[in-house]
Amino acid sequence: QVQLVESGGGLVQPGGSMRLSCAASGFSFSSYGMSWYRQAPGKERELVAGITYDGGSTNYADSVKGRFTISRDNAKNTVYLQMNSLKPEDTAVYYCRARFALRFYWGQGTQVTVSS
Repeated sequence: QVQLVESGGGLVQPGGSMRLSCAASGFSFSSYGMSWYRQAPGKERELVAGITYDGGSTNYADSVKGRFTISRDNAKNTVYLQMNSLKPEDTAVYYCRARFALRFYWGQGTQVTVSS
């Protein structure tokens, strides 16, 4: 059974930091590209960051460049999103996604709220 389980969300003050984790099981994690997406209320889901199957390449949305870092540990079947200098506009539900060719898996999401 395929599972992607996000954790690490919560409430943080503007300027703070938070690290999200996404633990994968039920598929060959090290063969899949991984991404973080987010969806704010009333907005479409958007790509935040992505990382290749081997961690050799990453990409980021312009809005998070220099503040967020995606990484993965294939030995632990886990992908991370380190978020620094958080802003209120980063408030959203964050989802991880696994992709191999035309095959996609999604997690259930974790809420991140940036507010004072």
